[in-house]
Amino acid sequence: MSQFEYILQQVINAVSLGSLYALVAVGLSIVFGVLKLTNFAHGDVMMVGAFTTVLLIAIGVPFVPALIGGILASAIAGFLIERIAYRPIRNAPDVTRLLTSLAVTYILENLGILLFTSSPRNFPLPDMLNSSWQLAGGAITFTNINVLTVALTFVSLIGLGWFITRTTVGLGMRAAAEDMSAAQLVGLDVNRLIIVAFLVASAFAGLAGVLWAAQAGVVQPQMGFTPLLKAFVAAIIGGFGSISGALLGGYMLGALEIFIVAFLPDTVVPYRDAIVFALLIAFLLFRPGGLMQPNREIKL
Repeated sequence: MSQFEYILQQVINAVSLGSLYALVAVGLSIVFGVLKLTNFAHGDVMMVGAFTTVLLIAIGVPFVPALIGGILASAIAGFLIERIAYRPIRNAPDVTRLLTSLAVTYILENLGILLFTSSPRNFPLPDMLNSSWQLAGGAITFTNINVLTVALTFVSLIGLGWFITRTTVGLGMRAAAEDMSAAQLVGLDVNRLIIVAFLVASAFAGLAGVLWAAQAGVVQPQMGFTPLLKAFVAAIIGGFGSISGALLGGYMLGALEIFIVAFLPDTVVPYRDAIVFALLIAFLLFRPGGLMQPNREIKL
């Protein structure tokens, strides 16, 4: 394998991983941007989408309708979380909202364990998506699920961009994110905008959950924890609350993780996550607004 082929292989890996991080981070940023709430339950909404997809496939539903069903289930879960848990404490102190978010996380996770046990289950990926492509005599390889991940991320982000810049509801969400009080004063239905924000963000989480489980090959109730942490880092790097920042941070984090493994000495590789979280601390100290936001204090 030539050096160019090796680098190209790592770039492909980075784009695939970065797409997953970007999907999760964008969902986090949508909710934070509108409600100024760190939704720690976002990772468990991923789990809802992945398990729903597995159950639908188990009863004979083809993969694509099952994927859509998983996304819808996540969107409904997000809607219920907002109505039941977050709306009653919307104007409460930040610490109350933070603790409520953590409580929702543990409730969903334990509910998942109660229903499905904590043991990992195989994710039944169709053979077509398991097949791989080989280029340059096998020096560069990638699977169809890698291609599907990047393609669906691209299409989803294009659709989100159109939604928030071309529709009345999307423009309303942007106005609410800028100033919630002003949005209420001009007659915008803030409750409706927040519900839409949760629906969209949770749909992104559902899609990310299915793709994450498909790439990992397993699904389990605690599966949302790691991608949530990584997406959190990505959102901080890009600028928490900024959709474009979350996108940039997701791909930067994916590239960083892949390149650490690919190009640094083997003795450094086990410290990959430590390096990532050291980067998070550095951004919080020296660039709390991230790359795409002006420097400002972030209240979690």
